[in-house]
Amino acid sequence: MSKYPQRLVGGAALMLAVATAATSQAADPIQLNRGDRIVFLGDSITQGGDRPGGYVSIIRSTLGEKHSESGIEVIGAGISGNKVPDLQRRVDKDVIARKPTIVVIYIGINDVWHGQKDPARGTLPEPYAAGLKEIIGKLQKAGSRVLLCTPSVIGEKQDGANPLDAKLDQYAELSRQVAAETSVPVCDLRKAFVEYLKTNNPKNADRGILTGDGVHLNEAGNRFVAETMLESLTPVTK
Repeated sequence: MSKYPQRLVGGAALMLAVATAATSQAADPIQLNRGDRIVFLGDSITQGGDRPGGYVSIIRSTLGEKHSESGIEVIGAGISGNKVPDLQRRVDKDVIARKPTIVVIYIGINDVWHGQKDPARGTLPEPYAAGLKEIIGKLQKAGSRVLLCTPSVIGEKQDGANPLDAKLDQYAELSRQVAAETSVPVCDLRKAFVEYLKTNNPKNADRGILTGDGVHLNEAGNRFVAETMLESLTPVTK
């Protein structure tokens, strides 16, 4: 069960799903230290996550309540529509310039989704993996510890019938491979969402469980992501 307050998540089923998801996290979660500055880098999901009720805001308030003496700072750096190449272009200005000690990268949805009809509008697999490696390399060189998240869902049907499920699985696996190659822990949101939806989407709806539109998080989804990410962050012990 989570190291953080279970009131973050709504309902026993959601708590159980998060506990199950925690077993899929990297073996070595990131240790939080006093004075850490955490930047959340991503797309519109992260941009929305920095608003009231969003996952970044929930993590900020949870860490503030749980570790009020630690001085941990949480910063949102999400921009709508972003893909891996966009993060490559702005990581220096929007992230490294802020001197973070920890960076959480949540990206990949638009790299898959935007290429549904025209692959040129998305990100092909090789540039996707290479771009992630470049971003992580820059962050590590700057002294930041990195947590890499796999992309979550584009459609919530739990039987594998969402049109982009196979491609999203491919890109999630690419993210896992990049994490292994760069020695950073993974927050496996793809696996966590799939496992949760198998249990909690009996009508096989394409939206409305953890998202409002099949992609962007609703209230339950923001809580779920916050709790799942917190499983990859070890509480301050000093």
